[in-house]
Amino acid sequence: MDRIIRKPAVAGLFYPDDAGELKGLISLLLEENKPAKKYHNIFGIISPHAGYIYSGQSAAFAYNVLKESTNFETVIILSPSHKEYFEGSTIYNGDAYKTPLGEIPIEKTISKHIVDNCETVFFGNEGHKGEHAVEVQLPFLQVISEGFSIVPIVIGNQSIQQLHELSKILSEVIDEKTIIIASSDLSHFHHKAKAAELDNIVVDRINNFEYSELYNDLTNGNCEACGGDAIVTILETADIIGRKSAEVLSYTDSGDISNDNSSVVGYLSAVVYGKE
Repeated sequence: MDRIIRKPAVAGLFYPDDAGELKGLISLLLEENKPAKKYHNIFGIISPHAGYIYSGQSAAFAYNVLKESTNFETVIILSPSHKEYFEGSTIYNGDAYKTPLGEIPIEKTISKHIVDNCETVFFGNEGHKGEHAVEVQLPFLQVISEGFSIVPIVIGNQSIQQLHELSKILSEVIDEKTIIIASSDLSHFHHKAKAAELDNIVVDRINNFEYSELYNDLTNGNCEACGGDAIVTILETADIIGRKSAEVLSYTDSGDISNDNSSVVGYLSAVVYGKE
């Protein structure tokens, strides 16, 4: 039987499609954007998903934490769906995701446990066809590690109760060789000052580990994050297993690169961990 491979959708758009150029760019971003301190008991990271020219610097802070602190074999990636509307969440029903740096296999055992035990998660292509929020995380992972597999979960329309259920199931499959990545950008297309006002609410909620309050803020329009459900889920899952700390590593916006501050997109990266 032919293997089912999810081919790159945004290579050449969000990041270089040449393997050497791509690896060189990520290596440079990692070299130039290092956190000021070390973290231990790493549970996962929150990382942006725009084109690398805009969000790559912020993302590099989080991937440096993984590079320096974690020996992982499985990566669960929580992503929003930008292009398709559907109920529930989907895990890619193929064998691997592919980038210019090679293929990354889907972890089938963990994926099946999640689908079998969470009524709102199912195998499918919905949310995976052209979605960039999972894909842009993968080359960073491939540069800092090898020999790992992924569980790519794209979150569709979900209630808070369904997110609770997803968090509970994820907490059952986490071990010392598994990490979670929540893929999210922040506010879109506000003036720089307004964007900072909105985004600082998300920053504060993450730093204070207030995921229920963050969900309420997002629902009430007090702030914006396209991957807000993913952020809430990674924090709640960490809470369930006792990793109750999070810290924002970097906050930037697109105006920092474009010099157009009239309509920016906000980006942050963060680490989720357990204090010793």
